[in-house]
Amino acid sequence: MMIATFHLASAGAQSDAPPKQAPTAKAQATTTSAKIAIPDIPYTKFVLANGLTVLVHEDHKSPIVAVNTWYHVGSKNEKPGKTGFAHLFEHLMFSGSENFNYTYINVMERIGATNLNGTTNSDRTNYFENVPTSMLDYVLFAESDRMGHLLPVLDQKKLDLQRGVVQNEKRQGENQPYGVTRQLLAENTYPVGHPYSWTTIGSMADLDAASLPDVQEWFKTYYGPNNVTVVIAGDITPEVARQKVEKYYGGIPPGPPVVHREAWVAKRTGTHRDSVQDRVPQARLYRVWNVPPTNSPEEALLDLAAHVLGQAKTSRLYKRLVYRDQIATSATASDGNNEIAGQFTITLTAKPGGDLKAVEAAADEELQHFLKNGPTEAELQIAKTQTFGQYTRIMERIGGFGGKSDILAQCQTYAGNPDCYKEYLKRIQAATPASVRKAANDWLSDGDYVLEVQPYPTTLKASAPMDRSKEPTTGSAMSLNLPPMQKATLSNGLKIVLAERHSAPVVNFSLLVNGGYSSDSTSALGTCSFAQRMLEEGTPTRDSLKIGEELEFLSAEFSAGANLDFATVDLDALKANIDKSLEIYADLILHPAFPQKEFARLQKDRLAAIQREKVTPNFMALRVMPSLLYGKDHPYSGAFLTSGTEATVSKMTREDLVKFHETWFRPNNATLLVVGDTSLAEITPKLEKLFATWKPGEVPKQTIPSVPQPEKDVAYLLDRPGSGQSLILAAQLAPPYNDPDQISLALVNDIFGGNFSSRINMNLREDKHWSYGVRSRLSPGRGERPFYSISPVQTDKTKESLVELVAEYKNIVSSKPISEAELKDQQTNSTLALPGSFESVQQLSGAYSNILQYGLPDDYYNTFTQKVLAVTPDAANETAKKYIQPSHLVWIIVGDMSKVEPGIRELNIGQVHKIDPDGNPLQ
Repeated sequence: MMIATFHLASAGAQSDAPPKQAPTAKAQATTTSAKIAIPDIPYTKFVLANGLTVLVHEDHKSPIVAVNTWYHVGSKNEKPGKTGFAHLFEHLMFSGSENFNYTYINVMERIGATNLNGTTNSDRTNYFENVPTSMLDYVLFAESDRMGHLLPVLDQKKLDLQRGVVQNEKRQGENQPYGVTRQLLAENTYPVGHPYSWTTIGSMADLDAASLPDVQEWFKTYYGPNNVTVVIAGDITPEVARQKVEKYYGGIPPGPPVVHREAWVAKRTGTHRDSVQDRVPQARLYRVWNVPPTNSPEEALLDLAAHVLGQAKTSRLYKRLVYRDQIATSATASDGNNEIAGQFTITLTAKPGGDLKAVEAAADEELQHFLKNGPTEAELQIAKTQTFGQYTRIMERIGGFGGKSDILAQCQTYAGNPDCYKEYLKRIQAATPASVRKAANDWLSDGDYVLEVQPYPTTLKASAPMDRSKEPTTGSAMSLNLPPMQKATLSNGLKIVLAERHSAPVVNFSLLVNGGYSSDSTSALGTCSFAQRMLEEGTPTRDSLKIGEELEFLSAEFSAGANLDFATVDLDALKANIDKSLEIYADLILHPAFPQKEFARLQKDRLAAIQREKVTPNFMALRVMPSLLYGKDHPYSGAFLTSGTEATVSKMTREDLVKFHETWFRPNNATLLVVGDTSLAEITPKLEKLFATWKPGEVPKQTIPSVPQPEKDVAYLLDRPGSGQSLILAAQLAPPYNDPDQISLALVNDIFGGNFSSRINMNLREDKHWSYGVRSRLSPGRGERPFYSISPVQTDKTKESLVELVAEYKNIVSSKPISEAELKDQQTNSTLALPGSFESVQQLSGAYSNILQYGLPDDYYNTFTQKVLAVTPDAANETAKKYIQPSHLVWIIVGDMSKVEPGIRELNIGQVHKIDPDGNPLQ
């Protein structure tokens, strides 16, 4: 449940291979873009007698179905003094209905739902879940019941609970760096009374004032079926879908006529300026223009302008401010288009201590040059290729946030035409440098309300109501048969593992190199991640900007990262461009130049990032946690200090990064995982040729020593003056990922804190509503790994929340053992959710990467269901007692110590130490 604004990034599918001879930038961009066709998402549309619009899309690649419900109501339907209603009501829809009176997410987790959530923005509220095909009746019953039968069980208790949750969500957002800007931007870019002049989450006063009659009226007004689009996508036929929808939704009466506003851009003139202070290490500037809404002719043109100006490394603002002048650490442009108006935003973040006026002036120079001359043909073609390239990946997903069902739902809701995305893509194709320049000048050079009444259809009626006294029976876990891992070895010793999947023309490559964060010495923390970050910053034949430009031309996605035990290098490539994409990929792996000028620039950026982390609550706790758990000399002591420390990064040199790469990047120390639309016979010769010069060599041996647990609880306090929330972290160690108890321990963690329906989240969020959400997590690792809970709570409930958390840790191993019902619910969720976790090649690659990194059996996921179901309540409780250590925890609390420290000390949860953001003790 969250606030979100979704703007489709349109793309398409490629077919032909790239030309053998490298063309000029302009020619290459043109030929690449020309190959990508506008995609088609086939659908069947029907409208029930009560006005409910239904779209059905078939996709039978996996036994899952997406149900995506869009109510055409958002925060713009609110009135001043009653803001936040749309989002508050989204939360209330998860509280149960007359014939399905359960906490919605809890039940959905038990039936294997994935991509499960609800979101609200200014124009719509949506609810979505992917479920096994066998669970479709159950979900349609639940969704239709809360659409038609919510009010009988909506009471003051539920309103008060969700009001508290939403207010904590608001606190959590405002507690982040730059969080204060959200409301200021909304209030100052639109005139008073404009429906976008308040934030979606609303004001605290309005939320406090929301009454039960208010929310009941909101439901009656906006939640009728004639104001709703339901998209059903996946393993379903239109005939079956229609029968089920008629059955479950047909008896719901229509709602009243709803007023839908026409476009109201509220274009401004002149310049208005304000300033505000916040607890952040860097100055930032937002520059906003009001522009036309989604589905307008200008939308595509301004999207392209935003890409050229401020998206990716090839953009003008990045090249000028971040790369060349090095006066900013980020410089972006975006075109956000909502239903009745849009906003074009330039966001500039100055380097620490930098001159924000100089940053603003430089950005304005680039903008004025763009307005005068427009984009070049090559720049425009890059933007077009990127726009179309995204759809190749979107077409893999049926639901969730941003899948095919979202595209159809958005087009139907805002345009009345599920195919509206095609018109958008046609406008992208047809754009010229001149047309983009004109649109930019029309709307970025400077700064009526019409109400149209349509007749209310007199034919709307409800069919006979269905019998809702009994829920549909739930389905059972469905079998999983993932493609096998095929294996080969190149002549230089590089191991190749391939999993074929041909549902989309995409291939994912993931190089797994032994030697992650644990390879950094205590005096060189951050070396691994810095070296990985610099892989894309230059080779002997390519500089940083050329790499970014070539990858964008090909719509290839490159990333390099690391975890505790491995360095990873990933490439997601379109099949049509695989040869050229792989050539760049191999060059970046084999020949990183680590250029000094890029090193110096990124070293400054990294130091700035560390400063931001040291004022962000979550990062503050996570940065100090590993050394408190493991000790400062343990290989895992830098587990969450991935960017390093100011001391280690300041003294780091490019030669340190060269040495890291030369030491660990050896073919005999790596595995290349390939997943997607290829075969071993096709890909192995290509890889053999590309990596022929990569020579094996000796690699240091790593050992991960065991660590004794603390003798008793200990608490560490980090002061963050002015915090609106406190963050409570409790940490201990768990066995390695491949431990025989892993599956049982994962179930225990999910019951304790890993899922929405977990004990600690139900306690602090749903029961007490002191937090927006709390979680516990088992980090992966070959050695003993961090097992921690993290709980952001309102400041005035810090002591009380600690009391509850201490009790929860004790209860699960003593007075309140895991019940048979709890275990069964989690087993059902873990097994039924499995098919929804392997929809894309990236998801499949992630799963196989786990197998390879942590020494799991090849059939780990195919046999996962039977292993999960074999865990008994006695076994789960033995696991909990074995690994959860309520008297040996490391507690870390981040907050305003002037308000919370006395209460913490009163609890006597262990020795209490005050530390600074680097983990050093304070007097």
